Amino acid sequence: MVKFVTSFLRDESGASAAEYALILAIIGSGIAVAALALGGEIRTAFEGAKSDLEVANAAS
Repeated sequence: MVKFVTSFLRDESGASAAEYALILAIIGSGIAVAALALGGEIRTAFEGAKSDLEVANAAS
C-alpha cells in the first residue's frame, strides 16, 4: 500500500489535466461572482433599453 501511495504521488501524467481543471474552476468562479455582482446593473440597462425602444416605437 505504501508503494502504491508513493508511486501515485510521484506520477505526474495527470498533472496537466488537474491544472486545467483548477484554472477552469477559478475562471468559472470569477464569472459567477461577476454575474452576481453586476446582475442588477445589467437588468437596469436592459430595462432602460427596452423602455427607449418602446418610446421610439410609439413615436413612429
